[in-house]
Amino acid sequence: MCVLLRIHFQKYFTKRNQDFYDLLTAANKPLYEGASDSKLSICVKLLACKSNWNVPQKCLDFFASILVDVCPFKDSLPKSFYQAKKLVTMLGLKSEKIDCCVKGCMLYYKDNSADIECRFCHEPRYVPRKPGIGSLRHPLDEEAWNHFDAKYPNFANEPRNVRLGLCSDGFTPYIQASSTPYSCWPVVVTSYNLPPEMCMTKPFMFLTCLIPGPSNPKANIDVYLQPLIDELKQLWSEGTLTYDISMKQNFVMMATLIWTINDFPAYGMLSRWSTQGKLACPVCMDGNKAFTLKYGGKNSWFDCHRCFLPHNHAFRRSKKGFTKNRVVKDESPPILTGEEVWGWVHNIPRVIDTAHSKLSGYGVSHNWTKRSIFWDLPYWKDNLLRHNLDVMHIEKNFFDNVFNTVMNVKNETKDDEKARMDLAIICQRSDLELVPHNNGKMKKPKANYCLTSNEANNVCKWIKELKMPDGYASNLARCADVNRGQMNGMKSHDCHVFMECLLPFAFSSLPDHVWKPLTELSQFFKGLCSNTLRHDELVKLGENIPFIICKLERIFPPGFFDSMEHLPIHLPYEAKLGGPVQYRWMYPFERMMGDFKRTVKNKARVEGSICMSYLHRETTYFCSHYFKTISLFNRSQRNEGAKLNDVVTTTLSISNQLGRPSGKAQTHWLSDAERRSAHVHILINCNEVKPYIDAFLHSNSILEEDPISQTRIHGEFPEWFRAYAIDKENGVTDPNLLSLAWGPNSMVKTWHKYYINGYKFHTKAWSQGKKTINSGVYVKGVTGGGEDDFYGVIQHIFELEYYKLPHKVALFYCQWFDPRRNRGTKVHPQYDIVDIKMNRK
Repeated sequence: MCVLLRIHFQKYFTKRNQDFYDLLTAANKPLYEGASDSKLSICVKLLACKSNWNVPQKCLDFFASILVDVCPFKDSLPKSFYQAKKLVTMLGLKSEKIDCCVKGCMLYYKDNSADIECRFCHEPRYVPRKPGIGSLRHPLDEEAWNHFDAKYPNFANEPRNVRLGLCSDGFTPYIQASSTPYSCWPVVVTSYNLPPEMCMTKPFMFLTCLIPGPSNPKANIDVYLQPLIDELKQLWSEGTLTYDISMKQNFVMMATLIWTINDFPAYGMLSRWSTQGKLACPVCMDGNKAFTLKYGGKNSWFDCHRCFLPHNHAFRRSKKGFTKNRVVKDESPPILTGEEVWGWVHNIPRVIDTAHSKLSGYGVSHNWTKRSIFWDLPYWKDNLLRHNLDVMHIEKNFFDNVFNTVMNVKNETKDDEKARMDLAIICQRSDLELVPHNNGKMKKPKANYCLTSNEANNVCKWIKELKMPDGYASNLARCADVNRGQMNGMKSHDCHVFMECLLPFAFSSLPDHVWKPLTELSQFFKGLCSNTLRHDELVKLGENIPFIICKLERIFPPGFFDSMEHLPIHLPYEAKLGGPVQYRWMYPFERMMGDFKRTVKNKARVEGSICMSYLHRETTYFCSHYFKTISLFNRSQRNEGAKLNDVVTTTLSISNQLGRPSGKAQTHWLSDAERRSAHVHILINCNEVKPYIDAFLHSNSILEEDPISQTRIHGEFPEWFRAYAIDKENGVTDPNLLSLAWGPNSMVKTWHKYYINGYKFHTKAWSQGKKTINSGVYVKGVTGGGEDDFYGVIQHIFELEYYKLPHKVALFYCQWFDPRRNRGTKVHPQYDIVDIKMNRK
């Protein structure tokens, strides 16, 4: 009988009873022997502190951490404000949130609590996620991710299941050049179930396979990938038992490979669609019209892009601008679905099954060499984007061709004599055809898309003297050869910066019909590489890029257009499927391979050196989760501002900036005009003062949209606010607001450098003689149209103090250039390129 009663009592003793029992224990148990306070009373006092004095939560968290650190009875104290609130909530003082119709028709309450739309107006309860609306900031937002979720809802219902990306590329594991070529191929896997700032970072990129050198594995890469594919199949079908530290429980975690990331040659190795020959494009497949040049001997994608234009576009009917007497009526090549591609390859043997041999029709009707081992994954055909075109290499190769051709770099230009001979056969451009010379040789006329030698030298001289912000780009001056009029040794990121930012300025001396398409190409890559993409912007990019390439086809010879000039036509479509390119390009993996290269100590055992170094690094990462943060990975980031623990939080937002000065401080006495200007600027940028600005405008019957409002605020508001704050009848009791109303001290500290939000700022004088410039500032206008945007340079960096205000306020004292259009600034009407007259201030 006692056993039955015990079982019945345990069933009746619900979780709510247990919570209340824990609360009674916390209320009765003193913090230490003889103490009058308990854990519950301390928690209530913390809540009272926030309620009575409006103390920020971060401040209470800071106080709680101090108490835990200094008191010996750590287990009896709340470690954060959240923990204190959670304990007090057990008293039963809870609130209930009830949804209502957006039009106020009904409450989703009682019998209607499970409804998903209003019974009267049929408006949805939750905002629906519509295609074409919103931004793409992460692969989670893109079409391929959501398509996979719809296809496999059981996988999608567990948010802890992992999505993986795979990258493989070869690199030479020697920092110094070696007479013996050596190619090592790491296979790296990265996870995308992370916030944007953690994706593609070193702790979450895993070396899963290391293919030994010294030569390129080529077709045999599938042989080395077998263990990885087997593990991926197991993670999909069975999963692996994983411990969730937040839930304190085990669960079965599953994983899927969503795509691969490679340069173009490795793309062909992993997809098994050869990226060589006239069918090299893996998206157009057998639908492209590439051909082989008679004299150049290489494949050209010239005049392959008019089919992507609208049917009524004039370029489709042009018989002189492109191939002679050719009119294009064809549709663009269809993009095959995963099921359609699987229909192609399911009967093709794998590399690991048969010897190497070319398939029937290779190079004519298809470019399949074998069936990729990735098709062994049961879900591979359901991925919308299986292999990514690498924007990093495409942009670099495109830029190299444009730059070397426009600068007419010897042995690098695409506009050589053979290109002109092919042009005479294909195009109708008599002004560019070779002209017989008196000595029997052929003379190449100068093209209007090439700079003269003096203009090329001036471009290199401009780059030699160019200064950019710290961390924005490498030192491009080291690449400029002024005497020869060319650039040497530019890395991929140098080409990235030049293509997207410098190209319109460097080639501004070109004729408009050449400069405009090049500028549009620059803006295309700049828009494509944005951290945040919008669906409507991607649609516009997809519509613009065929037009841009067709414009370039009317300018450059057919030999200019190799596969790298064709592939950008598909990049907006892939961005629509996969999201921002930052998660799908090679930059993070190239940096990781650079780390591998620096870890090679034994050149006779390259792979062993890399493996041991990587295992040590992974062991360190694993162990770091069990130690305090200060013991491992405490290296400060580049241009790091003040740390959160070093900032004394106040109730004023203007005082809680995570910035820090650097260098030696000097004392400066503000003039009355400087003090007044600084005080007004702080007031109008402080969120807590905004209600008082509204009250000031209301008391003077001034509308906020009225142009005179800003003049009145700058001229009269500081005195009005001080008088209003010190008047006790107005009820301004916040001591920080009272201190702010009295204005700053006239004696301030000045600095030469200041770090905030990951950026470094210098004064103009401090930037003199340095390779970088960090004194330029830009303030966006309120209209958003650019008419009232301000550009300037930092003259001084002031650190102001207010009486009794616990934190200082940093200000940049700037010299502004004339913002008036066509007087101080000139904005290109089509491309929004801003030219500032530095002598008008």
